[in-house]
Amino acid sequence: MACEMNKHEAWQLTREAAELYERYVARYILAPWAPLLVDGARLSEGECVLDVACGTGVVTRAAAKRVGPSGHVVGVDLNPGMLAVARSLPAPAGAPIEWIERSALDLRLPDASFDAVLCQQGLQFFPDKALALRNMRRVLKHGGRLALSVWNSPGLYNSAVGEALARYISNETSVQFLSSRRQAPTREELQHLATGAGFSGVEVRVSGINIHLPDLDQFTLGHLGATPFAAVIAAVDPATSKQLGASVMKQLQRYADGDGVTYPEETHLLTAQVS
Repeated sequence: MACEMNKHEAWQLTREAAELYERYVARYILAPWAPLLVDGARLSEGECVLDVACGTGVVTRAAAKRVGPSGHVVGVDLNPGMLAVARSLPAPAGAPIEWIERSALDLRLPDASFDAVLCQQGLQFFPDKALALRNMRRVLKHGGRLALSVWNSPGLYNSAVGEALARYISNETSVQFLSSRRQAPTREELQHLATGAGFSGVEVRVSGINIHLPDLDQFTLGHLGATPFAAVIAAVDPATSKQLGASVMKQLQRYADGDGVTYPEETHLLTAQVS
């Protein structure tokens, strides 16, 4: 998932931030959901797949494994830092992956050239969601499938981080963090957007899994270092940094599990097709 908002430049993460994103966000928060999205798209051997807002490629690599060596996968993202990390990671056994720096609003890919389009936690960041979905439909073949996910709620961990930011940094930082991370379309809005873009067989369902995060003192700071708020967090004194993680852990204490926490999370999964 990459971030693509009205002020695009605010979401251009550095290579260092993108590496933290892969280490913390992609690995622990996004990777557990990747099989659900791949299953939702009903991928088969030999298919061509596009992953929109691919970030560091957690879904892209899962798709490459599923379609196998005879398939082909393209990962598209607006952020060059994310793509640099994606290219640096070991290639999975399966389809070759092509990484392209491009906006979801201007894919510049041939019409009817993909069997499936995936988009994990990207739609909420697009300044023109309807245009992004029309682009996704345009590049799909007849009978092609879309599988797309957005969060169903702010989430327990993100809410805890938002509260810690409000307490130890500022209310403004907290509001910006929460609005940038989890302001996703509702189920009804998703249905309307996909239908309006020309998709058929649109279904939106809520899916839930348990997410495990390790040592929240370290994880919280690593996670925040992978966001546009990294400079704000880096500027605080060590004592305040420690309080951030401790505050998040205190709020999630009921979910304590070994070295960290395991808590329930929900997402909306939209599936549709081109007929």
